[in-house]
Amino acid sequence: MEFLPKDIETYTEAHTEAESELLRALARETHAKVLRPRMLSGHLQGRFLALLSRLLRPRRILEIGTYTGYSALCLCEGLATDGTLTTLDVNEELESLTRRYFEQSGYASRIDYRLGPAAAIIPQLDETFDLVFIDADKLNYLTYYQLLIDKVRPGGLILADNVLWSGKVVPVPGQRIDKDTQALLDFNRTVHEDPRVSNLLLPIRDGLMILQKNS
Repeated sequence: MEFLPKDIETYTEAHTEAESELLRALARETHAKVLRPRMLSGHLQGRFLALLSRLLRPRRILEIGTYTGYSALCLCEGLATDGTLTTLDVNEELESLTRRYFEQSGYASRIDYRLGPAAAIIPQLDETFDLVFIDADKLNYLTYYQLLIDKVRPGGLILADNVLWSGKVVPVPGQRIDKDTQALLDFNRTVHEDPRVSNLLLPIRDGLMILQKNS
């Protein structure tokens, strides 16, 4: 997942806006108590998400894949005064930890945290979103994209995390391509060729695809 040399990554973070003490505490607790803590967005990507949100000033944000809530709290930083964030996850075991940090953040009343399969919940959402962040099971990235593209306003953004998949999207000759990698290859190709969006793939952390819905 780390593409830059460690000293360059450290320098980059040192010259990036600091994360809040609450986000720092959430990151520490996630690394100490939760399996696969690398799923956390972390300092650099979190500040990037917050900056995009502050620039866009969204009224409605949809996040697919809450994990422990770090990215949701970053995205909330740019919410319009009457804005809300809907975040979806299937892991009930993380609910109490995640809700505890939501409550401490001051954004709890503006976060609609739902547990259940995203593919079943998204069709029930009768809203138009300004910003969407996909960071869930890779096998369903295309499914989520197809379900939500019509729910995003023209000019709105869709962000998809992990699209470089630790570099495995550039296959080594003779190496087998696993299902998750193939799913991401299909997703990256499909959105790149979709005339409904303009796309930019940034090598931030594990790869962040940014899509803007065309008018």
